Amino acid sequence: MARPRVVIVGGGFAGFHAAHKLTRLARGRADITLINPTDYLLYVPLLPEVAVGVLEPRQIAVSLTSALPGVKLALGEANALDLEANEVHYTDAEGGSRHIPYDRLVIALGSVNKLLPIPGVADHAHGFRGVPEALFLHDHIVRQLEMAQNEPDPGECLARCTFVVVGAGYTGTEVAAHGVQFTDLLAKQKKTPIKPTWILLDLADRVLPELDPRMSKEADRVLRERGVEVLMGTSVQEALFDGVRLTDGRYIPTRSLVWCVGVRPDPVVDNLGLPTDRGRIVVDEYLRVPGHPRVYAIGDAAAVPDPENPGRPTPMTAQHAVRHGKQAAHNIAAEYGTGKAKPYRHKDLGFVVDLGGLAATANPFGVVLAGLPAMVATRGYHLLSLPGNRIRVVGDWLLHAFLPRHAVQLGLIRGPEVPLDNAAPELPVRPPAPARSS
Repeated sequence: MARPRVVIVGGGFAGFHAAHKLTRLARGRADITLINPTDYLLYVPLLPEVAVGVLEPRQIAVSLTSALPGVKLALGEANALDLEANEVHYTDAEGGSRHIPYDRLVIALGSVNKLLPIPGVADHAHGFRGVPEALFLHDHIVRQLEMAQNEPDPGECLARCTFVVVGAGYTGTEVAAHGVQFTDLLAKQKKTPIKPTWILLDLADRVLPELDPRMSKEADRVLRERGVEVLMGTSVQEALFDGVRLTDGRYIPTRSLVWCVGVRPDPVVDNLGLPTDRGRIVVDEYLRVPGHPRVYAIGDAAAVPDPENPGRPTPMTAQHAVRHGKQAAHNIAAEYGTGKAKPYRHKDLGFVVDLGGLAATANPFGVVLAGLPAMVATRGYHLLSLPGNRIRVVGDWLLHAFLPRHAVQLGLIRGPEVPLDNAAPELPVRPPAPARSS
C-alpha cells in the first residue's frame, strides 16, 4: 500500500512543530510535505534584538531542511485548496504552478498585521512581523539620527529623533524598550544634537494588558525610567508623512511610526468556504475541521476551543501554536494506528518579556520575576524554545555584552518593500477535479 501523504500549509510555529512531531511519530511510514514561502522558521520573539543589532538575522532563522530532515519542503505559496479532490495548488519560488495531493491536510496559515481604518497608517507606518521589517527598522533608526546631525531646522531635527510605537502589547513594549537603549547609544556615538525620544501608545489602560498586572507594572517602570513616554488610552487619529495626530488632540512631529497593534488571522481563510469565528477556521477539540475529516487547522488561523475558557478560542500566541502543532501530529498519527487521538489541552507555562540589558519581566509557572532573575528565565526560555542555532545566539549575546555595537546602514530593505498591509493574496477553493499526482 502507498504510504499516506500529509501536507502541511505554513511553516510557522504551528506548522513546524506539527511536521517535527509527526516525523518522529510516523517513523518513515508517511510522506510529509511542508509548503512554505521561505526555507526557514522565524523565531519571532527575538526579532526586536535583530532590529537593534544585538542578534544577526540568520541566528533566529532556523533552516527547515536541517531541522526537519524527514520532511519534504515545497518552497512556494499555496494559492488554492481543493477540498473535494484533496489537493493543494501552490506557486513555487520561480512562479511555476504546482499541485500536490494529500491524505491529510494541516492548515497552518498563521497571521498578518492587524490594520485599523485610520487615515494614513497604511501609507506611513511600518509593521514588525519579519526579518525584512526588522532590517528596515534598524537602517531607518540609524538613518534618522545620522540625518539629524546636519539638520539646520530644529523642528525637523526633533521629528527625526522622535520614534512612535503604536501598541503596548508584547511586541510593542519590547520594541520600545530595546529601541530607546539603541538610540541612546547611537546618539552618543554619532553626536546627535538632541536626545532621541520614544513614545509608546495604546488604547488599553496599561502596558502588556493581556499579562499579569505585576508584569505590566514592572515593564511600565523600566520604560519610564529609560525616558519612554507611555501614553495609555491614546492612539493615532491620523498618520502623515512628517508626523502623527493623536486621539487626545496632540500632534507629534516624527518620521518613524512603528505599528505593533497586534495580529489578525490570515484573511485568506475567509475564502476557503469553511466556517469561521472572527476570521479563524472553526475546529473541534481534536483540531479537525467539521465536515472535513481529512483536514486539520491549527495556530493563529484556527479557532481552537479553549478548555480553560469555555466558549472562547485559544489566544493567538506562539505557545498555543506550538502545542496545536504537536497535538495535531499526535491525532493524525492516531488515525494511522499510532497512539490515540486526544482533545486539545494546555497548561499555562507563563510569559517572558525581554526589556533589554538586564531588565526583563516573567512569570514562569505563575511566579512573577523582575530584573536579573527574570532575564535569566527569559533567556533560558528562548534557548529552550528555539529549535536551532542556540550556540550562535548565545555567541551573539556574549559579544554584545562585552563589545560595542557598530550601527551602520546596509540598505538591504527599503520602505516600499515592507508595506504594512502584508496580507497574502486570496486563496480560492477550486471546484471538484479528478485526483492526480504531482
